[in-house]
Amino acid sequence: MVLGTSSGAGKSLMTAALCRVLKHRGETPLPFKGQNMSNNAWVDQSGGEMAYSQALQAWAAGLEPQCAMNPVLLKPQGDSTSELIHLGQSVGRARAETYYEEWFRPGWAAVRQGLQNLQADYPEGRLVLEGAGSPVEVNLQRRDLTNLRLAQYLRANCLLVADIERGGVFAQIVGTLNLLRPVERPLIKGILINRFRGRQSLFDEGRRWLEAHTGVPVVGVMPWLDELFPPEDSLDLLERRGRKRGAELEIAVLRLPSLSNFSDLDPLEAEPTVQLRWLSPGEELGQPDAVIVPGSKQTLRDLASLRNSGLDQSLLRYVQTGGQLVGICGGMQLLGRELHDPDGREGGAIDSTCPGLDLLPLRTSFTATKALRQRRSQAHWPASPDHEALMLEGFELHRGSTTALESCAPLCSDPELGWISGDQAQGGVVIGTYLHGVFESGPWRRRWLNLLRQRKGLAPLSENQPHHSRQRDALLERLADAFEAHVNLGPLLEGP
Repeated sequence: MVLGTSSGAGKSLMTAALCRVLKHRGETPLPFKGQNMSNNAWVDQSGGEMAYSQALQAWAAGLEPQCAMNPVLLKPQGDSTSELIHLGQSVGRARAETYYEEWFRPGWAAVRQGLQNLQADYPEGRLVLEGAGSPVEVNLQRRDLTNLRLAQYLRANCLLVADIERGGVFAQIVGTLNLLRPVERPLIKGILINRFRGRQSLFDEGRRWLEAHTGVPVVGVMPWLDELFPPEDSLDLLERRGRKRGAELEIAVLRLPSLSNFSDLDPLEAEPTVQLRWLSPGEELGQPDAVIVPGSKQTLRDLASLRNSGLDQSLLRYVQTGGQLVGICGGMQLLGRELHDPDGREGGAIDSTCPGLDLLPLRTSFTATKALRQRRSQAHWPASPDHEALMLEGFELHRGSTTALESCAPLCSDPELGWISGDQAQGGVVIGTYLHGVFESGPWRRRWLNLLRQRKGLAPLSENQPHHSRQRDALLERLADAFEAHVNLGPLLEGP
C-alpha cells in the first residue's frame, strides 16, 4: 500500500510507477483504491464509473480498467454534498456531516466486494493499494475506508510517501509515524521522499537522521519529474501554468467551478505547439485561437457562474467575431438553447426550464438515468480533402438527453454524440460533443488543430499521429524507469 503524509504527496503516480515496475518483473499488479473523491472519472467496458487515477494505474499495470479497482467514488457537487458511486453505479447523494453514519457500512461492503471481484478475476495478482490524504487524521480514523483499516485487513506492506517540495518533510514523516497506533506502526516498511530537486547526495544526512529516529528505512528519493502527468484532482491545474517554448496556438479552457473530467485536455497539454490557458469566470477571455468549455458536474450552477461574471457575453462576442468554441458534455449542455430540469436534479425548481447560452440549437432534459458507456464513431468533421475517414473513441458519462431544435451538422456518424453550428468557411464555429476523450485520437486532434493553424497561416502538422494512449504509455515507462532507478523495493516486497 502506498500512503502519503498528506494529499498531493504523489501517491497516485507512485502507485502507477509501482504497478509498471511489477509488471516489468512479470507480476500481475492489481491497482486498488477503496475510496476516492474526484470529479475526474472514467467509464469501464461494463459501463461502471471509477476515478481516472485508478484507470491510469490499470494502464500502468497492463490491465483493462474496471470499477472494482475503485469501489467507492465520491463526486463533489458543492454545498458539502457528493454523488456516491458504489462499484461503478450511482447509489445516491451523501452529505458530509452524515456520511459516515449513513454510508460507512455500505461503503466497507463495497470495498470488500471490489477486492473479491479483483482477486477472483486475477487469483495470482498482487494488490497494489493507494491510500487517501493522510492516514492519521485522528478525527476520521474510526471510520477509515481506504487507509490503515484496509492495510490491516490485508496485512499490507506500506510505503509512506512525503513531498519534500512542500517543506517540513521531517515533521511530515515523524508526525505521521507518531500518530500511528502501535498495531499499525509495523505495517510501515519504508519511506519515500518525493519531488527532490538537486543532487541526491545532499539528502544523505537527512536519510540517516530519519532512519535513526524512526527505525524505518528510507527506500528511495524520487527526483522532480518534468513530464506532465494526468492530475488527480482539479487543484493540480494550478501547478500547470508553464509557458511552452515554440507554442504557436493558444487555446483557452474555462475552469468552471464544478469542472469535471479535465483529463480530456491531457492530449492537448502534450501537444508541443499548443499552449492551454486555464481561464476562471471573471478573467478576460482575450483572443485565443479556440475556446474549450470542458465537462461540468453541475451544469446549471456553472451556467449561472458564467452569466454572473459576464463571461457568457464574452463567449457570444468571440463566436460572432469568428472564434471557434468546443463544448464537452456539461460544457456542451450549457452552450445549448434550453436546459430542462424536470425533477430538480440540477438544482433548479421542479419542471423548470433554463435558457442556455444559445450558441448551439440544442435542448437538454436532465434525467435520472445516467449514460455510462464506451463509444466509437466515425468523424464527419473536420472534413478531409481526400475524404479519409477518421475514428473517434471515448466514453459517455452524463445525465440528460440532448436533441437538436433545428438543423445542425453532426460531428460523427452517431448523431446523438455531437453537433456543429456556424459558418465553417468564415469561422464562428461552435462544436458540442458528449464524447469524453475526443482529443485522444491523434489524427482527429491534429486535423482540428490544422484548421486553427490554417487560419493563422501556419504550416499544417502531420496527421500521422498515434492515439494518445501510446504517449501516455511512454510517460508511464519513463516514470517506472525513474522509480526503479531511485527506489529499493526490497523492504516493501518482502513478506509481512
